[in-house]
Amino acid sequence: MKEFIKAVLGTPLITLLWNLLMVYICFMICRVAFVWYNWELYDGYLTQELLLNMFKGSLRFDTAAIMYLSIIYTFLTLLPLHVKEREQYYKVIRWVLIVCCSIGIVMNLADTVYYQFSGKRTTISVFKEFANETNLGQIIFKEIINSWYITLLGILLIAFLIKTIRRPKTIVFNHTLAYYIVRTLSFLLMGTLSVVGMRGGWTSSHPITLSNANQYVNRPVEAVAVLNTPFCFVRTLDKKQMETPKYYSEEELNRRFSGVITPDSNAVFTPKNVVVFILESFGTEYIGALNKDKPNFVSYTPFLDSLIEESLTFTYSFANGRKSIDAMPSILSGIPMFVENFVLTPTLINKNVSGLAEELAKKGYYSAFFHGADNSSMGFKSYSRSIGYTDYFGLTEFNQEPEFGGMTKFDGIWAIWDEDYLQYFCHKMGSFQQPFVSSIFTASSHHPFAIPKWCEGKFQEGTLPIHKCIRYSDNGLRLFFEKAKQQDWFNNTLFVFTADHTNQSEYPEYQTEVGKFRVPIIFYDPSGKLKGERNCIAQQTDILPTILGYLGYDKPFICFGQNLLTTKDEDTFAANYINGIFQYIKGDYVVHFDGNELMAMYNYKTDTGLKENLKDRYPDIAYSLTEELKAVIQQYMERINEKELVISPQP
Repeated sequence: MKEFIKAVLGTPLITLLWNLLMVYICFMICRVAFVWYNWELYDGYLTQELLLNMFKGSLRFDTAAIMYLSIIYTFLTLLPLHVKEREQYYKVIRWVLIVCCSIGIVMNLADTVYYQFSGKRTTISVFKEFANETNLGQIIFKEIINSWYITLLGILLIAFLIKTIRRPKTIVFNHTLAYYIVRTLSFLLMGTLSVVGMRGGWTSSHPITLSNANQYVNRPVEAVAVLNTPFCFVRTLDKKQMETPKYYSEEELNRRFSGVITPDSNAVFTPKNVVVFILESFGTEYIGALNKDKPNFVSYTPFLDSLIEESLTFTYSFANGRKSIDAMPSILSGIPMFVENFVLTPTLINKNVSGLAEELAKKGYYSAFFHGADNSSMGFKSYSRSIGYTDYFGLTEFNQEPEFGGMTKFDGIWAIWDEDYLQYFCHKMGSFQQPFVSSIFTASSHHPFAIPKWCEGKFQEGTLPIHKCIRYSDNGLRLFFEKAKQQDWFNNTLFVFTADHTNQSEYPEYQTEVGKFRVPIIFYDPSGKLKGERNCIAQQTDILPTILGYLGYDKPFICFGQNLLTTKDEDTFAANYINGIFQYIKGDYVVHFDGNELMAMYNYKTDTGLKENLKDRYPDIAYSLTEELKAVIQQYMERINEKELVISPQP
């Protein structure tokens, strides 16, 4: 009997199933590590019911990923050919499984750390996003050291696979008919199970997608623990995700939301210089002037706080994405991030989009974009040129003017330190022909959250590593304005401030689906014409039409935002996308919509933790907001896919 059991356990099919079970265990441990590392997503929300649902859902996605990772091993193990029954053969394919599944483990654990910066599971688009980065090796090495405990866990899991993954016995049957019958049946059975597993189950009419993870959780931010990174990679490989829904007829769609900004027929254009600051990771959470309702709040932006007192701000302002690459189109072209980064879509090819610089060029403006990193970094140079910026000033141009210190001012990883680069920025604008539009993307408040050695001790540490960097960059803004006020162009300039996205957080209300998008949007005119705080909603895509509206721009253009200076408070809104869910914020409510079904509605003002789903209590409001969101989605997808983001000149 004992020998019989050993013989059965040694069969290729049973051995394969045992090996896959070991991989399942590793994936589940990776998931536990993810939840622990990103505990802020679940703290206060994790219940027994939610845990059970997450576990149930994760099995579907892990099965799909593991079937993909093991497909070569499965095929080679169960292939019904007696010539493969050799010990060396099984040794080789055992290592095929170990290597493939080890890659899956590394991907999961890497995403455990990277999620805090991306806000979503990593997909195949990451290769496009970082295609031009020259410092990736340095960044990855540094993160391996900083997150040594995650690195150690990865090593232990791979060692576990090496120790537990078995190879089958080489002789189970002789070369008989029975051998081929058994092997063929095993091959067909496992082949069928593999296909079913890849699809996500027996009953699925179509393979599961990333958005299906939301059915097992209450909130989109929780869905990332249901997913795994290998699945997300495979599901987005050579896949067209930007499919156009048909919620409305073209006539009804344009009535609800056209995407075309039509200027006031009585508009009189008043040329002013425009300077746009895109502040790396400057979430609303760090800014004292935007958190006056919080007792004993510690501000990390004393200068920006003082400037806000003389500026126009908005009570609820939002980013349209969670990455720097999302921010560029949102801020400078009025195009949000839905499903996929706009920069990575084919729409950008052949000048199928305009933006702030190109529109103002029609009024004789010179334009320049500044980013103190390598000129190829993040594709910023390419995008800025695509939307009409005349010149680009990056690391190369900075080093051509040695009086600013050259590479001695480089932070060692990303870019020139903000204090130094902002001085360079101000200097260069002094030589520009007016009117001009210039934009700068700062860098020093980026991970790994370092400040120059000569500033150590000058900027007080906060409760989070990023806090000292925010203080440092805020001081850089102070020094910039001290110099800028001495320039002849200063008084005739509109300054705009926003952040690309949020980052590290300590307040629970900034850790929800709504809070994770809260960034400042600030308009400052030294003349004092723009002041106060409006109790309404603003989003990054509103920046373009608001600037052009303020200047009296008289030409129509495509944009997915609104002129905040002329739009009624009750008509303002924000739309963004998170883990397969479209989010729409308007009035007192936020709705979550997966493209087909309304998932939830919350009063984000009174229920800051988004704990009470109101979609069934107030169905009329939920329906109305969802219908508005559908129009935005359809208009966006149609224009992206049909490359209709530029208004053709009239004959």
